[in-house]
Amino acid sequence: MKNILLIVAMLAISFGNAQAFEGKGDTKFQVGANFQDHATGINASFDYGLGENISVGVTSSYALGGASGIEDLDFGDRYDLKARFNANLGNVINIDENFDLYPGLNLSLKNFGGHIGARYFFTEGFGVFTEANFPLAKYDTDEVIDIHNQFTLNLGAVFNI
Repeated sequence: MKNILLIVAMLAISFGNAQAFEGKGDTKFQVGANFQDHATGINASFDYGLGENISVGVTSSYALGGASGIEDLDFGDRYDLKARFNANLGNVINIDENFDLYPGLNLSLKNFGGHIGARYFFTEGFGVFTEANFPLAKYDTDEVIDIHNQFTLNLGAVFNI
């Protein structure tokens, strides 16, 4: 019984040491799946903490497949790169030390938009995230299938680096 209590205590301490956003100098890397109406794909992002609740970064997505007609799109139509700004509110709303809620804005090659995301860390270096992205100002496009100017959902893993 003492061994079981010791193991539970050690696990609780290791989970308790994880922190979702540490402020200035904190770096996060996220990779996951991207879901939207006309395509599914992959998404990767990097965030760097500038202050206690502010981070900036880049994110990129690539549409792999989906609706009919997407197979004719070239690399430039499938790929998007965004600069992003986040307000990390995990310590403000104080739900859990391992949880971070981050609304933000992004400027991409395809549009200007917003996002809201959440991260939860299981250990000091690993967690999961979900993020919803939505366009606020769409760039003019003549594409029949415009895969970058719509609501998207990202799900995946997040790492402290």
